[in-house]
Amino acid sequence: MKQLIDTQKPPETLVLIGVTTTRAEEERVEEYLDELEFLAETAGATTVGRFVQKLPQRDSRTFVGSGKLEEIAAFIKAEAVDAAIFDDELSPSQIRNIEKVIECKVLDRSNLILDIFAARARTAHAKTQVELAQYEYLLPRLTRMWTHLSKQKGGIGMKGPGETEIETDRRVIRDRIALLKKRLIEIDKQKATQRRNRGKLVRVALVGYTNVGKSTLMNLLSKSEVFAEDKLFATLDTTVRKVILGNLPFLMADTVGFIRKLPHGLVESFKSTLDEVRESDILLHIVDISHPSFEEQMQVVSETLAEIGAADKGVVTVFNKVDNYTFVPQAEDDLSPATPLNVSMEELERTWMARADAARTVFISARERIHIDRLRDILYREVREIHVQRFPFNDFLFAMEEEA
Repeated sequence: MKQLIDTQKPPETLVLIGVTTTRAEEERVEEYLDELEFLAETAGATTVGRFVQKLPQRDSRTFVGSGKLEEIAAFIKAEAVDAAIFDDELSPSQIRNIEKVIECKVLDRSNLILDIFAARARTAHAKTQVELAQYEYLLPRLTRMWTHLSKQKGGIGMKGPGETEIETDRRVIRDRIALLKKRLIEIDKQKATQRRNRGKLVRVALVGYTNVGKSTLMNLLSKSEVFAEDKLFATLDTTVRKVILGNLPFLMADTVGFIRKLPHGLVESFKSTLDEVRESDILLHIVDISHPSFEEQMQVVSETLAEIGAADKGVVTVFNKVDNYTFVPQAEDDLSPATPLNVSMEELERTWMARADAARTVFISARERIHIDRLRDILYREVREIHVQRFPFNDFLFAMEEEA
């Protein structure tokens, strides 16, 4: 009887590396590395160690200090680690210098996010956008790649042909970038035509940090089956569904989630995908209220919306995952400032978050369907206000229906 052999490759092992330069970063470093580990898990890797160094500023040559780099190298050698991932973008020279010491694959946060996007892109539009961002990331790093190759094959005789090969590759990549940009322009025109064909229906876009429950809420409100998963960037392609609340039809779009330190090339490439956000009438800003740093995540979303030119939209703030919210009361003798974790849900509903725009703020659980009717009421009111401006005659019909 033949013995079955498991040919599935084990997941790559890696270490996470971060640097803190300010008090604020020092307090949040574990959370930043938790997110980086979640990114690595989403990419299919296993984290086996973490290294953090506090420095006045990041080392321009090796990102971390030489002593810390030797410590990391010793751990990687002892544990046979496959890769090291840094929680910031590295320059080509930094990657080259680090690889010389730790002798394993070196990635940065941007590289990791690009890898996840590439694995999760499904449509031609998303694949083209990701490929463009990857080539723009790769272009300035070609020298490092060829240095690594010459090191493996021996440096003698490699310099001349190597330099020629680099210039050839640069031309090929620049040509590919130009082709991809041209292709995106054509796709964007098709998308713009599709949006025009939808008529004047009110448009609502779901926006928020990645993994806050946008797709789950989309499925609930639109009664559709948009892919939802408890991983980062589960949704890359914008999905648009027609929704009817009561007697009121409108369009709802689920968009790619935002994240801190998102590679600039990805923001540029995905601006066309985010046209649904720019051209929407109302934004539903979904927030994971159970996350310890939800306020910082809200700030990241606000900054990204401003970057893509959508900061002037009407916003309904939806604090999701109230079923996951953990309340840890402070001890009576604890004089430290209150945090979201030691403020009760009732108190949160009376804080600045609710008072800033009480009529456009709601606390819900999409999974457990808590306060969904309240959200529907707010959404109906906001959509109707815009709808009757575009279709004045419908206001008379709505009034007749309500009286009946």
